Amino acid sequence: MRSLVVFLLPCVVAVLLHLWIVADNRHFLPDLSPAGSQKPVHDVLVGVLSARHHHDLRDAIRETWLGYLRDHPDFHNRVLVKFIIGQHGCAIPEVDREDQYSCKLLNLTEPVVGKELVIVSAPNASSLVSSDDSSVSLDFKVLHPVVITKLGVFPNGPQEDFGGNVTVRLFQVGQEEAVVSACFTALSPGTYEEGMWYKAVEQFILPKGFEGILLWESQDLTGLMTLNVSKIPLNDGGGVLKLGTMEEGTLPHRNALGFPGLAGGFTFSVYDVEGLEELLHGRAGRQQAHKAKLKEEDRALQEENHRNGDMVFVDVVDTYRTVPSKLLQFYKWAVRNADFNLLLKTDDDCYIDMDAVLMKIDRKGLTRTNIWWGNFRQSWAVDRTGKWQELEYASPVYPAFACGSGYVVSWDLVVWLASNAEKLKAYQGEDVSMGIWMAAVGPNKYQDAGWLCAKECYMDMLSSPQHTMDELRSLWGRKRACGDPCHREEISHRRGGGVGD
Repeated sequence: MRSLVVFLLPCVVAVLLHLWIVADNRHFLPDLSPAGSQKPVHDVLVGVLSARHHHDLRDAIRETWLGYLRDHPDFHNRVLVKFIIGQHGCAIPEVDREDQYSCKLLNLTEPVVGKELVIVSAPNASSLVSSDDSSVSLDFKVLHPVVITKLGVFPNGPQEDFGGNVTVRLFQVGQEEAVVSACFTALSPGTYEEGMWYKAVEQFILPKGFEGILLWESQDLTGLMTLNVSKIPLNDGGGVLKLGTMEEGTLPHRNALGFPGLAGGFTFSVYDVEGLEELLHGRAGRQQAHKAKLKEEDRALQEENHRNGDMVFVDVVDTYRTVPSKLLQFYKWAVRNADFNLLLKTDDDCYIDMDAVLMKIDRKGLTRTNIWWGNFRQSWAVDRTGKWQELEYASPVYPAFACGSGYVVSWDLVVWLASNAEKLKAYQGEDVSMGIWMAAVGPNKYQDAGWLCAKECYMDMLSSPQHTMDELRSLWGRKRACGDPCHREEISHRRGGGVGD
């Protein structure tokens, strides 16, 4: 019977694919699958996103649910598991990167220390124009600790007559309360210094990674005078600041709409000068040591794959920001190299109950096309700062997306993703990116709370995320010993509808 299924499955898939291609008018299969290739048929292909250095977590999975699948007389043919690894390590040592999530060089050129700096030089009065908006803002990010010393505003009249009413406030992105602020009025304009009115503020140390907004506001239509900075360089202190304006592509909700300019500036000084000098002077040595480390890491990964044969290396630099690209490249690999009905995506820190997953697939008949089975987050707010920072997706909320501890998509959706991989934009994380990509297709979503979104434990869970290697082994050990990974006497209640019912 199974041989008959194996024989007929490619034919059925071919017919369905033909109908889907005709309806969608996309002729891409010749580019994705080698002609005449013979591939084993699997009910489920499991893709485990894994960082290059997470060999301990991979071994924990091999010793638990993956080892169980390989040894099972039936499941080892039904399920194929592959770890998804970035082929390239970041060539920049972590301390020399802009942040820990990307592979961007912290480009400190010639930092100026020991003096107060201004972000913009005094403009010619003829360069200033009245703003049409009641507010103007500037985005910036701190790449090495600084101290903001003064806030400033451009004059709206002769030097001796300020005549306006302007409030300048500095916010941390995502916070409603200002870090520092200053109010400029005709009676209290501050100090006029080289073409700008300044007021000293309480001095706060802004640490590396701080993301701020400098906001100028005035209810007086003639209160804000602005300078078009599209062709005027801003002073970043030799790379300790990263300054941006609306014209450089930041989102409208983070900048005032309208004229792309500044309504003033601020002064700052570099903090932790000794740390900065040590950072710069030690760069060459760190680079050499890091290069040797990457070579050793490459060798270890190849040996690991030679021993286990369960790793897929995709052509991306392996960092957090590139995980969506890793996933797309794996989809391309999957269509070219595997024959499967469903694809299960998970992470290397996740416990998976494959018995329960396969039982639900069989019981619910989840082998149809256009299926996305997961635990979906709805109306999830877009973060504008931190690890999950997203500056290019304009909506305040994401489309529905599945929790990353585990979700399943049907073969036809993987084919669509693979065929469009070069056109699909990668956003800040693979799970929200998947939600945005799938919003264009409109799959049938099956809600199941068994795919846990947080580090919890329930007897009937399908997955649980964010575990250490020891926790993965403990969960699996309890599951095998008594049938309950949580080791509770009572049976937990189910937590959702849809497929889980």
